[in-house]
Formats: sequence, C-alpha cells, structure tokens
Amino acid sequence: MTSISRRNLLRAGVAGGVAGLALEAPAFSASAPAFSLGGTRPMLTHGVQSGDATADAAVVWSRADRPGRLWVQTSRRPDFRGSRVLRGPIVTPATDFTGRVRLRNLPAGERIFYRVRVESLERPGLFGAPVSGELTTAPDRRRDIRFLWTGDVAGQGWGIDPAFGGMRIFESMRLRQPDFLLHSGDTVYADGPLAETVALPDGRMWRNVLTDAKLKVAETLDEFRGQYAYNLLDEHYRRFAAEVPQINQWDDHEVTNNWYPGEILADARYTEKRVDVLAARARQAYLEWLPLGPVAAPLHRRIPYGPLLDVFVLDMRTVKDPNDGNTYADPSRGLLGREQREWLIEGLRRSRATWKVIAADLPLGLVVPDGATAQEGVAQGDPGAPKGRELEFAEVLRAAHRHRVSNIVFLTADVHYTAAHHYDPARAAVQDFTPFWEFVSGPAHAGAFGPNALDGTFGPEAVFVNAPPVANTSPAQGFQHFGEVEIDGRSGDLTVHLRDRDGVALWSRTLRPER
Repeated sequence: MTSISRRNLLRAGVAGGVAGLALEAPAFSASAPAFSLGGTRPMLTHGVQSGDATADAAVVWSRADRPGRLWVQTSRRPDFRGSRVLRGPIVTPATDFTGRVRLRNLPAGERIFYRVRVESLERPGLFGAPVSGELTTAPDRRRDIRFLWTGDVAGQGWGIDPAFGGMRIFESMRLRQPDFLLHSGDTVYADGPLAETVALPDGRMWRNVLTDAKLKVAETLDEFRGQYAYNLLDEHYRRFAAEVPQINQWDDHEVTNNWYPGEILADARYTEKRVDVLAARARQAYLEWLPLGPVAAPLHRRIPYGPLLDVFVLDMRTVKDPNDGNTYADPSRGLLGREQREWLIEGLRRSRATWKVIAADLPLGLVVPDGATAQEGVAQGDPGAPKGRELEFAEVLRAAHRHRVSNIVFLTADVHYTAAHHYDPARAAVQDFTPFWEFVSGPAHAGAFGPNALDGTFGPEAVFVNAPPVANTSPAQGFQHFGEVEIDGRSGDLTVHLRDRDGVALWSRTLRPER
C-alpha cells in the first residue's frame, strides 16, 4: 500500500488538499493505442473500488492483468483539471496482481474523482487505459449523511443470471447516491458452489454465470481469490463499487459456514479439514481483493464520520469460541475476546459523535442455530439472565449505560431477511442498559430465509419483519433487502429505511438523538 504525506501534498500545491505527488507522468487518456512498440499494453481487469473513507483519507483498489505499477490520478473536478498523479505500488502474482493506494490529506466532505491505470514493467512508459471512479470523504462538520448497509452476496446457489437482471440490487443502491456502504459480512460465499442451472418453483430456470472458482468449495488461495473476482463480473456490482466507498466486515462465508478457530470440518466436500488453514488463505484473499485500510487481527476498527457519526466495525469471527449450546457461565469466552470488548467499551465511552453505530456481523437477539444442539450467534433461546456469549454484550451494554453513552444503534445482516428490533430493559431479564435499536437487512443477492426466533434476555421487540414464505427463496422471487440510514445535519435526527431490491421503502422510522 502506498500513501501520500502532507509534505508531498504541500509540494503539489493543491488548495484544499487533494492528495497527490508532483510527479511527471504521461497524461491519462482513454484513447491511447492498444498496441505500442510491438507490445500490448497492460490493463485493469476488475474495475476500481474505494473504501474506509474518512475526512482526510481513503483507499483506492484495482487489479492488473500482469505485473505492473499502479498509478492514480485524483481531482475535485470530474474533468480532472488541477489534478495530480500518484505513483502506486507494483503489483505482482504475490497479491494476485491486486494493489491498494491510500490517499491522504483529502478535503473533508467532498466528492473526489479518481482514475487508475497500470504501467508495464517490461516497457516503462507503456500504460493501459484508465478506469474511473468516485468517492465521498467524511465531513468534518455537521452535514447530512446518507449510507447503506446489507450483506450476503451470491449465496445458496444463486449467482449471476443476466436474464434475471444480475445483481440488480446494487444498481438500486447506487441510485440512492449514498456516502458509503457498510457491507455487514458474507461479502462472498466461498463455501457455496454454483450449478449451471437451478429450477425455480414457477417452472422458470435460473442460469448461473460460472467460473472455475465457483464450481467447488474454496480451499486453495486462488480459489478464495476467485470468489471476489466472480462478484465483480456483475455490471451492477462493478458500477456500484466504482462510485460508492465501502466499509467491509469479516464474517463466516468468506471462509465456510459458521466457522470458528480450531474447528476441524466434518464436511466431505473439503480435502483440507483444518479451518485455521482455510481461514488464513481466505483472510489473505479478503485483504487482497477488498479496499480496506490498514487492519490488524482481529479485523475490528472505528471509522469516524464527522461529528454526527462513529461506526464501530466488529469482528465476531476471528477469536470466536466453539459453537456449542452457548449456556456457559464463563465470561472469558465469547465472540469478541477481551481485547476487542475493552476496545469497544472504551471507544463508546470516548466517542463524541452524536450516533454510535455498532456494525455487528451477527444479530444480538435472534437465535441462530448451528445444527440441532449448537448455537452460531449471541442468543440461545433462553430468555433469562445472560449466559454464554450474551455475557460479553451484557458487559458492553452495562458499561455504556454507566458511562451515560446514548444513541447506540446496532446494524447487521446475516439472517437473510429484514427487520427492526427495539430493545428495552422494561421487557428484559436485565435492567442495567439503555434502550436501543437493532436493524437487520439482507440478503443483497442470496437465498432469503427467516424469520428467526427472538431471545428475551435483552428485551427485544420485533417492530417490523419482512421475510419470505419459504426457505431459500431465490433473488428472482424478491425478498432481497438493503437498509438506508439518513442523518439530518441540522437536527441530528437519524432515519432508517428498510428497502427492497428495487429501492422501495418497506418501513421507516426516525430516531431523535438524546442530548
């Protein structure tokens, strides 16, 4: 990853702070010849993406078809007047020819236009055609914010079928012109092979676009990489990724269903049974193919988004305890681990943002079984005092309450339907927490399921639910969802819309901030 320093910004002399190096480089031109000096020019294979955008920084991603050097041109204008060119990393087979460039010292709360191209290593000066993208930086003052969230892409055997519009939900999301997308996990289905055809209940035939990587469960590094390459074959997904910055979350299907560290698979589809081996390969592909900023393990982080919003992205997978009955009394076990749990408590306490969004890749109050006797999620169906993984969240909620932290909202996907849950100690087995909302939305493009049972420990009420009549309802039959959050820059009011595949609002609610 290549970054731009403030010194180089000042050297470039760009008022307002578009990051760039004052480098001499050929102008970007889409009309450059395809052949030059007897050699073909290199090219970008899977478009461009951006992610983890803050008030002054963002990550830009692309992939080349061969070893080469990435270059990025940035501007505050769509015609690229006054732009600067940034020299990026050399991409090689070691990262599957993918590369990320971290832009720094960007102007806050503005639309940034960028173009990426790749330069040949064998013939320096030979450039591929540029590919354009856009991103919005976070504000540094109160202004309107709109962002989306969803999860679950290409799961349960439902891949790209152009006859059914492909992944058209991403076009509906793009048309909402959000500042960013919070992708709440299951960015790919590495454990979900695709068949060529799937018969639909009404007699029609679903025909999947196929690639070698999607014909079996992913086990090798290249097979995990192929999961991300597959999603970018869809025109709607690729166009959305070029225009909307992402905040991505690590979950289970990036590796295999309901996995946890140390697990040994009893799945005949796998020759490699050690989940830790699979997870290491999957994590490398995840970091290569998505536009993430600097991350550690676990993959939790805070994305500050101006005075109105902090996004706390949880990793409920990397240190997860084994799936069992989830009724133990051991507070040292759980989904987050002590380090992440303390980080979250301290982050909530220190946050000065009006709204604290906790991005959870598993819902808090829904029972999510893993087989007949084990549990995958936080809850286990016992409405009494916290047990098992509930102990962690009881500690987080109790600490937030004692520190008078207000305006916490949980956002999640995972269960493949959309819902609004309100949690209140007046209905709960415990009383030492402040009432809050949890909103669920998905899938983006996968089989639809639900609804799941609610666990009463934290007093949830299902205020709204939209779920399919039968399990694994296809994208052709609807029940694909995304959520939208709008924060009013003047009042601070937060409005949630739960939308369907076409962007139609199924349910909305405005929350007034507590002062």
